[in-house]
Amino acid sequence: MAVKDRDRFSTATRLRLLGEQTAARVYRSQTKRQARRSRLTGRAALLALVLCSIIVALAYPMRQYVSQRAQISDLQRQQEQARERVEQLRDLKARWQDDAYAEQQIRRRLHYVMPGETGYVIVEPGAARQSRADLRAAQRPWYANVWDGIDKSDASDQ
Repeated sequence: MAVKDRDRFSTATRLRLLGEQTAARVYRSQTKRQARRSRLTGRAALLALVLCSIIVALAYPMRQYVSQRAQISDLQRQQEQARERVEQLRDLKARWQDDAYAEQQIRRRLHYVMPGETGYVIVEPGAARQSRADLRAAQRPWYANVWDGIDKSDASDQ
């Protein structure tokens, strides 16, 4: 028994036992890590594959959804502008239905006067100089000038 105790406390025996214990711990930790790693890696790969396939499958419909929402908002904006324009035109139509407004516009635009009145046209000092457009207007046929006047009066309403 004394030989066994002496053998148990020797440095060589202690180092050998310590080495075996360390080797056993390292082996256990490596097998646990490998087992855990292989199981986790497979699951992670499957999860990544599923997520990528979902992202790829939803990418085009999401792009279409976003572009359609933008198109819908543009159309709603255009519809609102059209409504405002319709309201303006209704107001203008109602004004033209009024005889006093029509008479006022006829007097102002066409320089008409009522019988017994004297019409005056005031020429502004800067308007005495004719522009190139006015010179060209004098050389064109009279009906072309009439249509230009109608276009200008329509533009002034807007």
